[in-house]
Amino acid sequence: MRHELTWHGHAAFQLDSGGATVLIDPFFDGNPSAVKQAAAVDKADLVLVTHDHFDHVGQALSICRATGAMLGAVTDTVAKLVGLGLPKEQALNGIGFNIGGTVSLGDIRVTMTQATHSSESGVPVGYVLRLADGYTIYHAGDTGLFAGMELLGRLYSIDLALLPIGGVFTMCARQAAVACTLLHCKKVAPMHYGSFPVLEQNAETFAGHLEDLGVAAELLLLAPGVAVALEGRDKAQCDCG
Repeated sequence: MRHELTWHGHAAFQLDSGGATVLIDPFFDGNPSAVKQAAAVDKADLVLVTHDHFDHVGQALSICRATGAMLGAVTDTVAKLVGLGLPKEQALNGIGFNIGGTVSLGDIRVTMTQATHSSESGVPVGYVLRLADGYTIYHAGDTGLFAGMELLGRLYSIDLALLPIGGVFTMCARQAAVACTLLHCKKVAPMHYGSFPVLEQNAETFAGHLEDLGVAAELLLLAPGVAVALEGRDKAQCDCG
Protein backbone atom coordinates (compact mmCIF):
# COMPACT_ATOMS: atom_id res chain seq x y z
CA MET A 1 0.00 0.00 0.00
CA ARG A 2 1.30 3.44 -0.92
CA HIS A 3 0.83 6.65 0.99
CA GLU A 4 1.68 10.21 0.00
CA LEU A 5 3.16 12.86 2.27
CA THR A 6 3.52 16.57 1.56
CA TRP A 7 5.43 18.96 3.79
CA HIS A 8 4.03 22.50 3.65
CA GLY A 9 6.95 23.99 5.56
CA HIS A 10 7.44 24.53 9.29
CA ALA A 11 5.46 21.73 11.03
CA ALA A 12 2.60 21.52 8.52
CA PHE A 13 2.05 18.19 6.77
CA GLN A 14 -0.54 16.61 4.52
CA LEU A 15 -0.94 12.84 4.48
CA ASP A 16 -3.00 11.13 1.79
CA SER A 17 -3.78 7.49 2.50
CA GLY A 18 -6.56 5.20 1.38
CA GLY A 19 -8.61 8.07 -0.02
CA ALA A 20 -8.39 10.08 3.22
CA THR A 21 -6.53 13.37 3.65
CA VAL A 22 -5.04 14.27 7.03
CA LEU A 23 -3.56 17.69 7.78
CA ILE A 24 -1.28 18.22 10.77
CA ASP A 25 -0.61 21.72 12.11
CA PRO A 26 -2.06 23.42 9.00
CA PHE A 27 -0.14 26.69 9.11
CA PHE A 28 -0.45 28.09 5.57
CA ASP A 29 -1.26 31.80 5.74
CA GLY A 30 1.75 33.64 7.13
CA ASN A 31 4.01 30.61 6.74
CA PRO A 32 7.09 31.80 4.81
CA SER A 33 7.78 28.27 3.57
CA ALA A 34 4.29 27.38 2.38
CA VAL A 35 3.72 27.40 -1.36
CA LYS A 36 -0.06 27.80 -1.11
CA GLN A 37 -2.63 29.51 1.07
CA ALA A 38 -5.29 27.91 3.22
CA ALA A 39 -8.02 28.93 0.76
CA ALA A 40 -6.45 26.53 -1.75
CA VAL A 41 -7.06 23.54 0.55
CA ASP A 42 -10.15 21.96 -0.97
CA LYS A 43 -10.07 18.55 0.71
CA ALA A 44 -9.43 17.41 4.26
CA ASP A 45 -10.96 14.62 6.31
CA LEU A 46 -9.03 15.10 9.53
CA VAL A 47 -7.09 18.06 10.90
CA LEU A 48 -4.75 17.41 13.83
CA VAL A 49 -3.37 20.25 15.95
CA THR A 50 -0.40 19.69 18.28
CA HIS A 51 -0.90 22.92 20.26
CA ASP A 52 -2.51 26.29 19.78
CA HIS A 53 0.43 28.58 19.04
CA PHE A 54 -0.34 30.54 15.88
CA ASP A 55 2.23 28.72 13.76
CA HIS A 56 0.66 25.34 14.53
CA VAL A 57 -3.07 25.82 14.91
CA GLY A 58 -2.72 27.91 11.76
CA GLN A 59 -5.90 27.87 9.70
CA ALA A 60 -7.32 24.71 11.28
CA LEU A 61 -10.64 26.39 12.06
CA SER A 62 -11.26 27.84 8.61
CA ILE A 63 -10.15 24.62 6.88
CA CYS A 64 -12.49 22.50 9.00
CA ARG A 65 -15.39 24.86 8.36
CA ALA A 66 -14.70 24.91 4.60
CA THR A 67 -14.14 21.18 4.10
CA GLY A 68 -16.16 19.56 6.87
CA ALA A 69 -13.02 17.89 8.24
CA MET A 70 -12.95 16.50 11.76
CA LEU A 71 -10.67 18.31 14.20
CA GLY A 72 -8.42 16.34 16.53
CA ALA A 73 -6.61 17.98 19.44
CA VAL A 74 -6.29 17.83 23.20
CA THR A 75 -9.67 18.46 24.85
CA ASP A 76 -8.94 21.98 26.09
CA THR A 77 -7.78 23.14 22.66
CA VAL A 78 -10.85 21.60 21.04
CA ALA A 79 -13.02 23.50 23.52
CA LYS A 80 -11.21 26.72 22.63
CA LEU A 81 -11.76 26.17 18.90
CA VAL A 82 -15.42 25.29 19.45
CA GLY A 83 -15.71 28.60 21.26
CA LEU A 84 -14.23 30.28 18.19
CA GLY A 85 -16.75 28.69 15.85
CA LEU A 86 -15.84 25.05 15.20
CA PRO A 87 -19.08 23.04 14.94
CA LYS A 88 -19.17 20.60 17.87
CA GLU A 89 -20.05 17.72 15.58
CA GLN A 90 -16.67 18.20 13.84
CA ALA A 91 -14.68 17.52 16.99
CA LEU A 92 -13.05 14.11 16.81
CA ASN A 93 -14.41 11.90 19.58
CA GLY A 94 -16.97 14.61 20.28
CA ILE A 95 -14.68 16.56 22.62
CA GLY A 96 -11.17 15.69 21.43
CA PHE A 97 -8.90 13.33 23.37
CA ASN A 98 -5.84 13.34 25.58
CA ILE A 99 -2.30 11.99 25.98
CA GLY A 100 -2.17 8.22 25.70
CA GLY A 101 -5.60 8.03 24.07
CA THR A 102 -6.24 6.55 20.64
CA VAL A 103 -9.08 7.50 18.30
CA SER A 104 -9.85 6.36 14.78
CA LEU A 105 -11.08 7.92 11.58
CA GLY A 106 -11.79 5.16 9.11
CA ASP A 107 -8.69 2.97 8.90
CA ILE A 108 -6.39 5.59 10.43
CA ARG A 109 -5.68 5.29 14.15
CA VAL A 110 -4.25 8.32 15.95
CA THR A 111 -2.58 8.10 19.35
CA MET A 112 -1.78 11.30 21.23
CA THR A 113 1.66 11.50 22.82
CA GLN A 114 3.31 13.88 25.21
CA ALA A 115 5.53 16.76 24.09
CA THR A 116 7.67 19.13 26.14
CA HIS A 117 6.73 22.64 25.12
CA SER A 118 4.01 25.18 26.00
CA SER A 119 0.49 25.92 24.86
CA GLU A 120 -2.08 28.61 25.55
CA SER A 121 -4.77 25.96 26.08
CA GLY A 122 -4.36 22.42 27.31
CA VAL A 123 -0.92 20.93 26.81
CA PRO A 124 1.34 20.45 23.78
CA VAL A 125 1.21 17.01 22.19
CA GLY A 126 2.50 14.85 19.39
CA TYR A 127 0.78 12.12 17.37
CA VAL A 128 1.44 8.57 16.29
CA LEU A 129 -0.56 7.72 13.18
CA ARG A 130 -1.02 4.07 12.23
CA LEU A 131 -2.40 3.55 8.75
CA ALA A 132 -4.47 0.70 7.34
CA ASP A 133 -1.44 -1.45 6.49
CA GLY A 134 0.33 -0.71 9.77
CA TYR A 135 2.63 1.98 8.38
CA THR A 136 3.41 4.22 11.35
CA ILE A 137 4.26 7.93 11.37
CA TYR A 138 5.25 9.92 14.45
CA HIS A 139 4.76 13.69 14.35
CA ALA A 140 6.55 14.96 17.46
CA GLY A 141 4.97 18.41 17.47
CA ASP A 142 7.00 21.19 19.05
CA THR A 143 9.08 19.45 21.67
CA GLY A 144 12.37 19.19 23.44
CA LEU A 145 14.11 15.87 23.83
CA PHE A 146 12.50 13.68 26.50
CA ALA A 147 13.29 10.21 27.80
CA GLY A 148 9.79 8.95 27.04
CA MET A 149 10.70 8.80 23.37
CA GLU A 150 12.41 5.52 24.18
CA LEU A 151 9.04 4.13 25.31
CA LEU A 152 7.47 5.30 22.04
CA GLY A 153 10.19 3.39 20.21
CA ARG A 154 9.30 0.27 22.20
CA LEU A 155 5.55 0.67 21.79
CA TYR A 156 5.51 1.37 18.07
CA SER A 157 7.49 0.26 15.06
CA ILE A 158 7.95 3.77 13.67
CA ASP A 159 8.46 3.88 9.93
CA LEU A 160 8.85 7.66 9.71
CA ALA A 161 9.50 10.23 12.44
CA LEU A 162 8.84 13.92 11.77
CA LEU A 163 11.11 15.77 14.18
CA PRO A 164 11.77 19.48 14.81
CA ILE A 165 15.41 20.51 14.45
CA GLY A 166 15.18 24.30 14.55
CA GLY A 167 16.32 24.90 18.12
CA VAL A 168 15.33 27.95 20.21
CA PHE A 169 11.73 26.74 20.68
CA THR A 170 12.26 23.00 20.12
CA MET A 171 14.99 20.39 19.91
CA CYS A 172 18.14 21.41 18.13
CA ALA A 173 19.68 19.27 15.40
CA ARG A 174 21.85 17.21 17.78
CA GLN A 175 18.98 16.57 20.19
CA ALA A 176 16.81 15.44 17.28
CA ALA A 177 19.53 13.04 16.17
CA VAL A 178 19.63 11.58 19.69
CA ALA A 179 15.83 11.30 19.56
CA CYS A 180 16.21 9.00 16.55
CA THR A 181 18.32 6.63 18.65
CA LEU A 182 15.52 6.47 21.23
CA LEU A 183 12.69 6.10 18.72
CA HIS A 184 14.43 3.48 16.54
CA CYS A 185 12.64 4.99 13.56
CA LYS A 186 13.37 3.63 10.11
CA LYS A 187 13.31 7.06 8.46
CA VAL A 188 13.37 10.61 9.78
CA ALA A 189 12.24 13.85 8.14
CA PRO A 190 13.29 17.11 9.82
CA MET A 191 10.79 19.92 10.26
CA HIS A 192 10.38 23.26 12.05
CA TYR A 193 13.47 24.79 10.45
CA GLY A 194 14.18 27.32 7.74
CA SER A 195 10.83 29.08 8.07
CA PHE A 196 11.90 31.93 10.35
CA PRO A 197 15.34 33.59 10.72
CA VAL A 198 15.71 32.60 14.38
CA LEU A 199 15.57 28.88 13.52
CA GLU A 200 18.17 26.54 12.04
CA GLN A 201 18.11 27.34 8.34
CA ASN A 202 18.93 23.99 6.76
CA ALA A 203 19.30 20.31 7.60
CA GLU A 204 23.04 19.99 7.02
CA THR A 205 23.90 20.09 10.73
CA PHE A 206 21.23 17.50 11.43
CA ALA A 207 22.63 15.22 8.74
CA GLY A 208 26.08 15.59 10.29
CA HIS A 209 24.86 14.61 13.75
CA LEU A 210 23.04 11.57 12.37
CA GLU A 211 26.30 10.44 10.82
CA ASP A 212 28.39 11.21 13.92
CA LEU A 213 26.04 9.24 16.14
CA GLY A 214 25.81 6.34 13.71
CA VAL A 215 22.03 6.67 13.49
CA ALA A 216 20.57 3.93 11.33
CA ALA A 217 17.49 5.94 10.31
CA GLU A 218 17.41 7.05 6.69
CA LEU A 219 17.27 10.84 6.31
CA LEU A 220 14.32 11.98 4.23
CA LEU A 221 14.65 15.59 3.15
CA LEU A 222 11.37 17.09 1.99
CA ALA A 223 10.80 20.20 -0.10
CA PRO A 224 7.77 22.34 0.78
CA GLY A 225 4.80 21.62 -1.44
CA VAL A 226 6.30 18.53 -3.06
CA ALA A 227 4.45 15.27 -2.43
CA VAL A 228 6.52 12.13 -1.87
CA ALA A 229 5.33 8.55 -2.01
CA LEU A 230 5.82 6.41 1.07
CA GLU A 231 6.10 2.68 0.54
CA GLY A 232 3.74 1.10 3.02
CA ARG A 233 3.89 -2.32 4.59
CA ASP A 234 2.63 -5.60 3.22
CA LYS A 235 0.46 -7.84 5.34
CA ALA A 236 3.42 -9.88 6.53
CA GLN A 237 4.97 -6.73 8.03
CA CYS A 238 1.82 -5.29 9.54
CA ASP A 239 1.81 -4.99 13.33
CA CYS A 240 -1.75 -3.68 13.40
CA GLY A 241 -2.78 -5.20 16.69
